Amino acid sequence: MDALVVLLTLVLVAGVLIVISAPLRARAAERRGSTRESEHTKPEPERAALEAEREAKYREIRDAELDYRTGKLSREDYEAVDAALRREAIAILDSLERAQAPSSDSLED
Repeated sequence: MDALVVLLTLVLVAGVLIVISAPLRARAAERRGSTRESEHTKPEPERAALEAEREAKYREIRDAELDYRTGKLSREDYEAVDAALRREAIAILDSLERAQAPSSDSLED
């Protein structure tokens, strides 16, 4: 009888431990999964920096347009500045697209 009580107690304790540790195990599995995903993508800080650069470049384009409309820039100066800013914006967008696209190495896996 005592052995049966000890066995049931151990089974009950094991069940409680499994139920209580389930959320912790789920979080650990999520971290392992996100680590595998991040191996094939650019780090989040790099993507965030590119997005910040993109927004700053858009702001510069809007500022140049406002300067032209208010007469601070001549048409020729505006066109030159606008063309340069848009080329830089396109380069940033290309970098951002490469950062978000899966790498060619992950396609081979």
